Amino acid sequence: MPTDPASPRLLIIIPAHNEAGSIASVVQEVRRCLPGADVLVVDDASTDRTAQEVPADAAVVRLPFNLGIGGAMQTGYRYAAMHGYDVAVQVDGDGQHPPAEVSKLLDAMREKNADLIIGSRFLQRDGYLPPASRMLGIRVIRHLINLCTRVGITDPTSGFRAANRRVIHAYAYWYPDDYPEPEVILLLHRAGFRVAEASVVMEERLAGVTSIPFLHGLFYVAKVSAALLLDLIRNPWPAERIAPP
Repeated sequence: MPTDPASPRLLIIIPAHNEAGSIASVVQEVRRCLPGADVLVVDDASTDRTAQEVPADAAVVRLPFNLGIGGAMQTGYRYAAMHGYDVAVQVDGDGQHPPAEVSKLLDAMREKNADLIIGSRFLQRDGYLPPASRMLGIRVIRHLINLCTRVGITDPTSGFRAANRRVIHAYAYWYPDDYPEPEVILLLHRAGFRVAEASVVMEERLAGVTSIPFLHGLFYVAKVSAALLLDLIRNPWPAERIAPP
């Protein structure tokens, strides 16, 4: 970890489900690009050798049951809260989030004084972009979120994110179960957090297949849209749960 007391304690959280083909490369690249960060892999009850492929210098939490991305990430945020990290960054285990781009998230967090920074593929439209079928769903969700928040988020489904201590502690208390990325934008905005974006370049996954194929994607858009409407009245974070102790 950094010895400079002015440097934030940084945790890279890598959620992984059946990512044996890519997880070692992802962790090694994190180590190369972010030597001062700690790494936590949350193995979401993989049925392959994901946990065994994690390099020895990374911490691993193995969930006994598959909880999905929401449960896996809340596990990581609880770990971050318990161990006093200042910033937590989600880097997916499939290789789509280049660790070299994490510095852009951290720089944007400082420059914009934001609580949560989302890595956006669409601010400059460089690198890998989703196929047209998925872009349609992203546009629907984007317009709905921006209608509710007026924040102007371009990439609401991106999981490439950096959260500060206040967000870490809020997430440790409560985090959406299913597909949390769009929901928390609205919920954080309503709770008074500052959410912003940074332009990043993403890549195609190194191995495996997407967890949201086309037909599931249609259901995903409908489900997220309904959840966002409910989130207009939900209050998941009481004031006493937002500030770190």
